[in-house]
Parts: sequence; C-alpha cells; structure tokens
Amino acid sequence: MARPPRDHSSVSSSPAAAPPRIIGGTLRGRRLEYAAEPAAAGGAARTRPMKDRVREMLFDLLGPAVKGTTAIDLFAGTGALGFEAISRGAARAVFCERHFPTADALRRSAKALEIADRVEVRPGDALVWAQRLPPLPTDAAWLVFIAPPWELFQSRTADLVGLIAALRAAAPAGSFIVVESDTAFDAAVLPEAAAWRTRPAAPAVLHILGPLVS
Repeated sequence: MARPPRDHSSVSSSPAAAPPRIIGGTLRGRRLEYAAEPAAAGGAARTRPMKDRVREMLFDLLGPAVKGTTAIDLFAGTGALGFEAISRGAARAVFCERHFPTADALRRSAKALEIADRVEVRPGDALVWAQRLPPLPTDAAWLVFIAPPWELFQSRTADLVGLIAALRAAAPAGSFIVVESDTAFDAAVLPEAAAWRTRPAAPAVLHILGPLVS
C-alpha cells in the first residue's frame, strides 16, 4: 500500500504510515483523509509527509500570527498545514493540489471536520500561479505554505522562485510566506533573501518571511 501523500513529494520506499492528524488547536487529534498517488517509476510511492514535530515547530514559530489569516496551502497533499492553520485560528484555507483524487480527499476532510464552508480546493498545478496568480481573498493577511516535492527545488528552481515572488508581491500587509525545502536548496535565491528566517528541521529546512509590509 502506498503511504499517504504530503503534496506527493520526494520519492520514498518506506512502509505505509497512518493518516496524518491535526496536532494543535480546536481540531487537535482529528485525522485527515488521504488518497494515495500511483507509485513512481521503480515502484516507490511519491510521498514526503511533514513530520508532526516539524509542523509543531513551524506553528510555534508562527505563534498568534496564525489567527484570522487566510491559509494558502500549495502542493497541499493531505492539507495538513492548511487544516492545522484553521485549527489554530485561521479564518479560512485555500488548497491547491494537482492530484485530483487527493483534491477530492481534501474536500471530504473539510466536510468531516465540519469546516467545508471555510475551505476552498483548487485542483491544478501551483507552479502555473507563477505566470498568472489567480484571484485570492485579500480581506485578511495570508499565511502561505509552499512545500513542494524536493526535486522541484533543482528541476524547477526558476518557477518556484517566480511563484514565491508573485505571492510576495500580491500578499496583503501582515502576511507570512513559509517555504519548506531540503538542505540542498540555496536560500540565497529567494526574493528578499536576507529577510527570511531559516530554521533547520532535519531532514527539512523551514524558511519564513514576514510579517510583510505592503
């Protein structure tokens, strides 16, 4: 059985894992539905779940800044980041997910959590947003999560940096942008590179920009 995807990321051959759970806030302990993506060439499942301890570290770093925001979870997978944000006080979440069965699972999770009215799922490739950013709510600060398959940091660097730059330019005042990368990614290519906070969270690295000023 394939493991549950976190934004169908880096290739892994590990055994199946339990569906992710929300680890804090009003929905703490609730499990999220997932739809396993077909295995990659060679038989390995395309997965990279963000570990609970890394997610806990991230939300500890963000603290009360989560409250009242619009969470934008790109490469959403199970939606663990966006749903965690709602649990911790975000007003709503927008998910972008290119694997259509996983996008359907996101909708089912929102319904099961009784927050469907606060969730929007947009099936498609988030990298397309680098060319033309779709309309997004601007009545509250954004909390943007960008946690793509790690190989994209090498194969699609320009597209990822363009996506981050487009979101940075459009984000309302007070917004935060979070990028989760592997250790090989050169953070010097990020827009406004010196302004990012970088925190190691082995085997990942968290990069946080914000609160932004318009």
